[in-house]
Amino acid sequence: MFQKLKDPKVLLILVASLGYFVDIYDLILFNVVKRESLLALGIPEADLKHWEIVLFNWQMGGMLVGGILWGILGDTKGRLKVLFGSILMYSLANIANAYVWDTDSYALIRFLAGVGLAGELGAGITLVSEIMDKEKRGYGTMIIVTFGALGAVFAALVGDSFSWQTAYWVGGLMGLALLLMRVGTIESGLFNEMKQSPVKKGDFFSLFLNSKRFFRYLHCIMLGLPVWFVVGVLIALSESYFAPVLNIGEPISTGTAIMYCYIGLSAGDLLSGLMSQWWKSRLKVVITYLIFCAVAVFLYLFTSAGKGASYFYFICFVAGTATGYWALFVSIAAEQFGTNIRATVTTTVPNFVRGAVIPISASFKYLADMPTLGVSGAALIVGGVCIGLALLSSLMLKETFGRDLNFTE
Repeated sequence: MFQKLKDPKVLLILVASLGYFVDIYDLILFNVVKRESLLALGIPEADLKHWEIVLFNWQMGGMLVGGILWGILGDTKGRLKVLFGSILMYSLANIANAYVWDTDSYALIRFLAGVGLAGELGAGITLVSEIMDKEKRGYGTMIIVTFGALGAVFAALVGDSFSWQTAYWVGGLMGLALLLMRVGTIESGLFNEMKQSPVKKGDFFSLFLNSKRFFRYLHCIMLGLPVWFVVGVLIALSESYFAPVLNIGEPISTGTAIMYCYIGLSAGDLLSGLMSQWWKSRLKVVITYLIFCAVAVFLYLFTSAGKGASYFYFICFVAGTATGYWALFVSIAAEQFGTNIRATVTTTVPNFVRGAVIPISASFKYLADMPTLGVSGAALIVGGVCIGLALLSSLMLKETFGRDLNFTE
């Protein structure tokens, strides 16, 4: 076992998996401790919803900025530097978050944390995709996301068991401990070869200057929209919006809903990764999951009434499983583009999807205020649009399973 850990590929997958575990821990932790932390800062109960949304948007805004920043750095300075640089940044931000004193400082730290969180997954997936055999790299990305998703489960457990300050400290210390594992990790050989090439590297704007490249990029982003519709709307707003109108009959905890959703997401990522290797296809599996996701949204909205909290949490698990194609989604993005902008794409695409939760949730809340639609009707429309766009994109993208990644744009 210890001999295997000395293998640079195995060590890199381990570091990327643990990094994504801490990444998801911090990303989800805010939703778990937001109420407790804001009350501790003296925010009145009546203003909680407003500040929860404001701070969450600051965090997601940081991820949009960080996605572009880290992506460009990944293609110009190296994937490995971005992997550990992002871990260092979000770890320090986590610790600083335990000492915020008002909403302004809270917003600033969540923004900086968002910038840091934006880099780890893209750098990790790019590295693993480039160093593994083309027929087996799906296993590497599957392990990263499957294990990483469990960070949300750990966040729910820690957030419910300890004070919000301690919970942020735990995330920070886990990330700093990860930096000790950087010895023995290796840079991508494809990146080292590309460094000597005169081709332009990390050119984010080149994604918009060529119509075919732009639509390929746009389809990669739209492919992931259903994941953050489920996580950012159905799960994150389960306690405040859905539980009252679904007549569940028992109190619902957002933290518990997140925990069950991410247990499902982890199981879904494991299964989708295996299916992709068995079927030798990424897109066939994604299409299957999108159909499953549509069924899960219907079950969530129309079968929960009067069934109690246990059934509701089971449906959260089902919905999480149905969105468990995140590893495939990010892998598809990495495999669609050349080495000179691969890190830029692989880092920005998941962060633009995460950032899309802002217009997705805003659209949901706007429609939910319409008397003719209500909460369930609004969720059905917004979810239907997200799933429809993802299905369209899955039909427009080319299959990339087993593709040789040694090319540039």
